[in-house]
Amino acid sequence: MASRDPPPVTSYGPTEVPSGFALFLTIPFAFFLPELIFGFWVWILVAATQVANPLLQGWVMYVSLTSFLISLMFLLSYIFGFYKKFQSWRVLDSLYHGTTGILYMSAAVLQVHATIIRPDLQNYYINTAASFFAFVTTLLYILHAFSIYYQ
Repeated sequence: MASRDPPPVTSYGPTEVPSGFALFLTIPFAFFLPELIFGFWVWILVAATQVANPLLQGWVMYVSLTSFLISLMFLLSYIFGFYKKFQSWRVLDSLYHGTTGILYMSAAVLQVHATIIRPDLQNYYINTAASFFAFVTTLLYILHAFSIYYQ
């Protein structure tokens, strides 16, 4: 006769998100503050230059500002525990950070292109710094997406 025992557990439930300051010390969530800081720097550095190519640098401004605001909302939802009301918050978090990583990669490439095609010395170093921070922010968003997905 077949056994009536329940089948063995093949997957584990999601780990609980830490609260308080410990949130910033665990790996997927430790990326929030660097994402916000470096994204803020991209936004400020592009805004500090004379925008020579409004189409290119306008996209960089849009991506960096929108990503900053949405990431801030995600961080606040983790801090205040709003994520507990939804079952698929990990999928949403991973999809958001993956999509934002792709959008930031396009913005970083466009920022580098805007730096190369107009190498005026007055804004060259600021545009170069904005390009560097855009690539760093891209890396942070992609790492966040993969770490939350594989957690």
